[in-house]
Amino acid sequence: MAEVNRLIVDTATPPIPEAQGWLAGYSGAYGPVVNLSQAVPGDPPPQSFLARLSDAAALPEAAKYGDIFGDRTLREAFAEDVRALYGAEISANETAITAGCNQAFFVSVMAVAKAGDAVLLPAPWYFNHKMTLDMLGIEARPLPLSAEDRFVPDARRAAELIDEKVKAVVLVTPNNPTGAVYPDTTLRAFKDLCEARGIWLIVDETYRDFLPQAGEAPHTLFSASDWRKTVVSLYSFSKAYAIPGHRVGAIIASGDFIAEAGKILDCVQISPPRVPQLALPWAIRELKDWREETRAAILERIEAFRAALQPFPAWRIDQIGAYFAYLRHPYEGAAARDVAAALARETGVLTLPGSYFGPGQEGHLRVAFANVDANVLLGLGERFAAAGNLSISGNIACK
Repeated sequence: MAEVNRLIVDTATPPIPEAQGWLAGYSGAYGPVVNLSQAVPGDPPPQSFLARLSDAAALPEAAKYGDIFGDRTLREAFAEDVRALYGAEISANETAITAGCNQAFFVSVMAVAKAGDAVLLPAPWYFNHKMTLDMLGIEARPLPLSAEDRFVPDARRAAELIDEKVKAVVLVTPNNPTGAVYPDTTLRAFKDLCEARGIWLIVDETYRDFLPQAGEAPHTLFSASDWRKTVVSLYSFSKAYAIPGHRVGAIIASGDFIAEAGKILDCVQISPPRVPQLALPWAIRELKDWREETRAAILERIEAFRAALQPFPAWRIDQIGAYFAYLRHPYEGAAARDVAAALARETGVLTLPGSYFGPGQEGHLRVAFANVDANVLLGLGERFAAAGNLSISGNIACK
């Protein structure tokens, strides 16, 4: 029998379907399931945007191939939006539109590294990043992070792990899974490190629209005149505009980098989905107020989750921000998977175990609350009270 590529076979299976299976044993004793497992927008786009998407779908143009790098109108609107946010000169030719941010990452990694190379990945990491590197035969070299440092990476520690095999460092801010927002000083330190070592800095900014400060630039990387030598920034329209099903992401990099990445884009997508590209330029211009309302709603959910957990200090929030909280569970010595499965089965609260996000994460659960109303989050108290007595494998007790 013919064999499947061993790199694919040895890549982890997507974990969320497994986690969702844990809910099969939930009795409903505490009410409906509260699904805190997946980072998806909780509210739909405004009707005006849905109407634009519908109109775009009816256009003959939407059924045709578009440009490899994305529709020019969208690239120009995106570049203008980025220039306004960062106060930096970024041209449309320094952008490319992709079928989601996962594809933006896949393409960027392929552009900078080959099988046998290595990429430095802070741990805990986003599991799709690790899966991508594994299936491409690229070593995912962990940069361990700690709760004591609020899961913010240190460029000096990273420097010790970089050798001739390492072709890039990947940072995600705001972070998935921890929610940590990296300070500008941290990002600048990593840029300087990568520039000095002649490697790339890939910054995944999927959740940059949900920072606590409205309208502030997430960092000053683009203010450096030489950013194009080192920096690749990734973005997701899916989260900011609540259209994950339409699969639209973006890459910002030097024109030379974008041109080389186009070879990969031509093979993996030919052109990005046309319908959302036709509607998004209008949304970028006209939905600023709605985006601000969405950002405020996410911040409200953060505070609601804090309030719900406040009476239960054994469940410690080690970091929180944007879409996520990284929660230390109280079952010392228990596998995170066992704790998450029991929490789902016995209370109907579905989270993801820290072990899905890399080594050394057995003490944590990831919470994604963007798709859950603040009032529902505030009502989690009864469930977390019950979670102090979960039936964990091996009869491990809550500390």
